[in-house]
Amino acid sequence: MDDYVVISGCSGGGKSTLLEELAARGFSTVQEPGRRIIAREIASGGSALPWVDLAAFARRAVEMALRDRREAARLTGPVFFDRSLVDAAAALEYALGKPAASEICREHCYHRRTFLIPPWPEIYRSDAERTHELADAMAEYERLLTTYRQLGYDIVIIPKMAVADRADFIIGHLRPGSLSHPEI
Repeated sequence: MDDYVVISGCSGGGKSTLLEELAARGFSTVQEPGRRIIAREIASGGSALPWVDLAAFARRAVEMALRDRREAARLTGPVFFDRSLVDAAAALEYALGKPAASEICREHCYHRRTFLIPPWPEIYRSDAERTHELADAMAEYERLLTTYRQLGYDIVIIPKMAVADRADFIIGHLRPGSLSHPEI
């Protein structure tokens, strides 16, 4: 979908903050599936957590990402996703040790231009929902970069800069006329 724009990349790199900025500018946004799953699993005492059962977590992330895409069809204008089905499928592929991304993602496409946030050690923080180390986040970033490229997405790396500048950067790198929003 040309109106489904993905912001992905390194865990702890500022994706959620960037989505908040885009939402404040009036764009529709979809929160990261992984964080929502982790919060629910912790609250319910579940085990579909990436540090307990990565495969179960990734399967839930795939289901949630598919549901998010269906629900986004009701929104008007561009929709910015904090991670996507590609991220979930890449995690499932990693957990299972076998290809999963291409078969899941080929029929559920996003805007061709995908934005990735690189590792930013200066702002990286662990918390109750992000328990992995920066090295693990960096390895995940490399897997995502590879997966998005293999699926044919045009990757744009978002530079390290203030959040408002990052939002301007993304908007400026989307094809003129490809986003039907009054501010663009």
